[in-house]
Amino acid sequence: MTVLDARALGRAALARQFLLARTDAPALDVVTRLGGMQAQEPQEPFTGLWSRTRDFRPETLDALLTGRALVRLPLMRRTIHLVAAEDALAWHARHATMLRTKVLTVYRDELAGIDPDALAAAGRAVMADGTPRTTAELVGAVADRWPDRPRRPLGELLVSGVIPMVQLPPRGLWGSRAGVRNQTLAAWLGREVPPLPEDPADPVGQALLRRYLAAHGPASSSDLRAWCGLTGLPAAVKAVREELVAFRDERGRELLDLPDAPRPDPDTPAPVRFLPAFDNAILGYQDRSRIIDDAHRGLSVAGERVVLVDGRVSATWTLRGDTVAVTPLRRLSRAERTEVTEEGGALAAFLTGRESDRVAIDAP
Repeated sequence: MTVLDARALGRAALARQFLLARTDAPALDVVTRLGGMQAQEPQEPFTGLWSRTRDFRPETLDALLTGRALVRLPLMRRTIHLVAAEDALAWHARHATMLRTKVLTVYRDELAGIDPDALAAAGRAVMADGTPRTTAELVGAVADRWPDRPRRPLGELLVSGVIPMVQLPPRGLWGSRAGVRNQTLAAWLGREVPPLPEDPADPVGQALLRRYLAAHGPASSSDLRAWCGLTGLPAAVKAVREELVAFRDERGRELLDLPDAPRPDPDTPAPVRFLPAFDNAILGYQDRSRIIDDAHRGLSVAGERVVLVDGRVSATWTLRGDTVAVTPLRRLSRAERTEVTEEGGALAAFLTGRESDRVAIDAP
């Protein structure tokens, strides 16, 4: 079985994430291809799409959100994701048990004895009038039935555990600081979430697996679980295994992949790319060594924005006033600093509406 080293795996990931070369594909197609984009920080997907798409404009994403082609909702790993509306409908039932279990586990004591189905029914009854509500408003409308329970756990179970909910615009629009208003996914899209098929081969899981490998492969089963948060996918893997190819990484783990997916030469040049916080190019794996050193792994879950140099996390960045400020994690060569400055200047222009292209590179 062919062994793929970290550099080969990294180049494959970058190619599929549109980070080796920007794409001309529409933003909706990019988000769909990626299987969604993590979006608990509402402004971060704009940078993620800018780094992947030629001539990306913020109003494009705004239009997709207000036009209901993309939605923001708790999904993979019970984190807020930006996903295509069709994917939200098709995938939610497969994630429902995980979403509920995660909330009940986090708030085991506070929610002990609560009947989740009764809470869901109460919440649906409130939301039946079609009025968007904040989580506090929704909890306030049902709290008289559970007066002795803390409101935050009740709210999290309602909006991310037992009822498919979306966060409505202007939350997530360019430059918006709007708070969260919730609406049911069915009401927002005008279609009910279909029930999970009673098929032991797990057709929805199969679709998730194929989409994951298209955007992140080659990858292991543990990488797949790390991305979606689902544990019960062996049936899906078994059902499609014959159509996949297999490799091994340097640790001996088996990696599965779609046969025709891109696997570039490991020596393919990788341009500098600025990634937003919590980008799935990093978080989409259990073993993130293809793109980030173990010594810096904590950056990926701490909300740090990172810079890829030669395909690896080599710096962090932030917007300091009108300046993109870069803090290297290692010494950059003169050529690398030049490329970081050029790409950072373009990013500064994007983030400031072309008012500035300033870049500051701090000491490592």
